[in-house]
Amino acid sequence: MTALTERLAQTGLQLPELITGYQDGADLPADEGATALPLYYPGTGEQIARLQEDDASQIAGAISAATARFRAGDWSRAPVSERQQVFRSAARAIREQSEALGLAECLFAGLPSAHLATRQVPRAADNFDFFADYIGQMAGETFEQLPGYRTVVTRQAAGVAGLYAPWNAPLALSSMQIASCIAFGNSCVVKPSEYTPLSVLLMVKILESCGLPSGVINIVNGRGSETGAALAAAPGIDRIAFTGGGDTARRIMASAAQHLTPVHFELGGKSANIVFDDADLERAVDGSLVNIFSNSGQICIAGSRILVQRQVADAFTEQFIARTRNLVVGDPLNPGTEVGPMAFAAHRDRVLAHIDRAIADGAQLLCGGEATTQGGSGYFVAPTVLAVDSNDLPICQDEVFGPVVTIQTFDSDEDAWRLANASRYGLVGYCWTERLDRALAFQQRVDAGTLWINTSLARDLRAPFGGFKESGIGRDGPRQAADFFTEEKATITALEKTPLRKLGLSENS
Repeated sequence: MTALTERLAQTGLQLPELITGYQDGADLPADEGATALPLYYPGTGEQIARLQEDDASQIAGAISAATARFRAGDWSRAPVSERQQVFRSAARAIREQSEALGLAECLFAGLPSAHLATRQVPRAADNFDFFADYIGQMAGETFEQLPGYRTVVTRQAAGVAGLYAPWNAPLALSSMQIASCIAFGNSCVVKPSEYTPLSVLLMVKILESCGLPSGVINIVNGRGSETGAALAAAPGIDRIAFTGGGDTARRIMASAAQHLTPVHFELGGKSANIVFDDADLERAVDGSLVNIFSNSGQICIAGSRILVQRQVADAFTEQFIARTRNLVVGDPLNPGTEVGPMAFAAHRDRVLAHIDRAIADGAQLLCGGEATTQGGSGYFVAPTVLAVDSNDLPICQDEVFGPVVTIQTFDSDEDAWRLANASRYGLVGYCWTERLDRALAFQQRVDAGTLWINTSLARDLRAPFGGFKESGIGRDGPRQAADFFTEEKATITALEKTPLRKLGLSENS
């Protein structure tokens, strides 16, 4: 029995031979005329399933199902307490089924199972619990400053949303999109990545088993160039939320503009991780490793540009390289694995191409830099550290989205701020310092939507998350979700018989 079949037997997860779209509470039937995309386990490269690609007709069906459910009102006008109950039941069920969900994520995304168990699956449950709490405390506004009138401001669900989930953290990120959308009564059509469709489908079925009406969430599958493009261009979509790359976002925005559909984009990053000469060096090394090698480097918030002050550069670099060489690269099913494979073969090849170009451009390879069979026969890239002298190199400007980090020295604090901001991205930033003035300057001077000081990857769901510049449009967060996924409505009521103009009473009428 292989490790894969053993884990399947342990969890009871059934791997379908063919994964199809999901509409109005039912899997779509197999269609022999449809394109079937092969799906692979990144740990070994073996094919484990196929995905049926949806075209414009299936997308229209999914939108129709979502629209019908929205208009029926059994979710869009359901009491808040009812929506809270569904969300809390779903959060409990996700935790109870976390092993099977984590395995589904691991098999298609190649993410280390330990990372999934401790962060991403629990995060999916937390997202539903959080929005259950939030909608129970929302309040409208009342204004009585205008004499004789009362103005009440309420919110109404926007309608049907198109949600695009990425492949690097399907459960964690799609659950945030779905929870923040349907919490306010909307329905949606979700397009998971064509590489990682199963865990999202399983989560939707869990929600329905906990009382969510069928048709509130519908799933369409396929490549971004086909299914994704058709969804963005389809009529009947009232909101679009996309997590992914900038080039795809531009195409979605162009399609959305044809219908004046509001968009929310959470895009890429090339974030600076600044280590000052007064930093607690042990914590800085620990945090910097987490910031770049978590999720095998496939995270938009990666601290992929380490900027270290010259006085401590040698000591930091020596410790960082030693720890990088000691990382456990291996089968993502192994709970001891720290760095797994890239999610698919083409992405592994892109990561390797970035490394090769960086070396050709003059970057110094300190460790890694090649495909490796250390973890098995899958899509593995050795954790890679490059020393650079210029922030202008493509390796410092382009998002690699893999276990690849650059180290560059700086002298003054002004140099640190300048280098940190010399990027077309502005998603997050990291700073390691024991000085309060430097921490405050970092907060004020670095152009990024989320900043971490002396810590890594902590997230308070009450706070907004999103980026400056090409890192996105809008923010994730409770109030921000309410602003995006609802329409505000002002209702003005006369409190007494206020005077009205009388038209049409002239003698010549």
